[in-house]
Amino acid sequence: MSLSVGIIGLPNVGKSTIFNALTESSKADCANYPFCTIEPNNAIVNVPDERVDKLSELVTPERKAYTTIEFIDIAGLVKGASQGEGLGNQFLAQIREVDALMHVVRCFHAPDVAHIKADLNPVEDIDIINTELVLADLQTIDNRISKLEKNVPSDKSLKPLLDIAKEFQAHLDNGFPLSIHPQINYEPARQLRSDIHFLTDKTMVHCCNIGEEDINDTPETVKQVRNHSSDNGAETVILCGAVENEIAVLPPDEQQELLQMYEMEGSGLKRTIRKTYTALFLKTFFTAQKTEVKAWAFTEGCTAPQAAGLIHSDFEKGFIRAKVVAYDDFVYYGSQEAAREAGKLRTEGKDYLVQDGDVIEFLFNT
Repeated sequence: MSLSVGIIGLPNVGKSTIFNALTESSKADCANYPFCTIEPNNAIVNVPDERVDKLSELVTPERKAYTTIEFIDIAGLVKGASQGEGLGNQFLAQIREVDALMHVVRCFHAPDVAHIKADLNPVEDIDIINTELVLADLQTIDNRISKLEKNVPSDKSLKPLLDIAKEFQAHLDNGFPLSIHPQINYEPARQLRSDIHFLTDKTMVHCCNIGEEDINDTPETVKQVRNHSSDNGAETVILCGAVENEIAVLPPDEQQELLQMYEMEGSGLKRTIRKTYTALFLKTFFTAQKTEVKAWAFTEGCTAPQAAGLIHSDFEKGFIRAKVVAYDDFVYYGSQEAAREAGKLRTEGKDYLVQDGDVIEFLFNT
């Protein structure tokens, strides 16, 4: 399952710094002026999961593999982006292609780093971005309504789509993202969403980029973002991009020294990656063979054959059954064989719904 997260925000809020820290690279240019990033930078990162490490200790495979997320550093948006300001059309098109959005919000005071406003007001910054996304979606839904109104007289089956499109239009007109529309997950809204990649329909994570002085505190700016996020169906994470970028490029032993120096319990990057993963409502099952222990991402309602298909399409086509052990049981007994002898291994068929933490061996015909 290929997952992509676009890193967005106003210019000079720390997007590229956080991207470099997340990806342990220096792919994204960082500079004290707007639109330092023009072409999007992208990198694939592992989703931290201690269960992969523990299973690898028990199975001792040749290699191990985590689930992954592709992060894409998209240039800063500005007020008027929906009308093409600041190369807005180009950037909005890049946003449309990703699965989720991480909106980096400036919550640090730094007079030497340029910002679009003199005062620090993260909620206003969020509203600027949200407004541009809403306006872009309004243009899209207006165009779709015009087409539907022309076609409904000759095709009455399109009437439900027109009705929900008008509800979406009214919702957006009031300034609300589609992600919190009460009917967003019901037909015919789902049909409309499958046809149109709405911007405000995407999972949103607000990343509060704080200053070094606030690493062990919760500044008022973060509290404001949290309250705003909860009202708009968004998640919130907190990190100091500058420090995390400094930590990310160090060897593990030196990373620990720096964490201790800043009195940090652990890297905020790992929490950020995990939070983004869970915000997408993703769960994980595992395969644990001598060749490889690997984590696989899936969504709620995934059947055993569908899970097998994530590994290879032939596995789904030729699915026979699945041998399943819950992660906790696998760890407790130490192996699949020991779990089987203890009666903790289950044989599941085509209707089985995969659960988070399942360790699965698939049987299939090719």
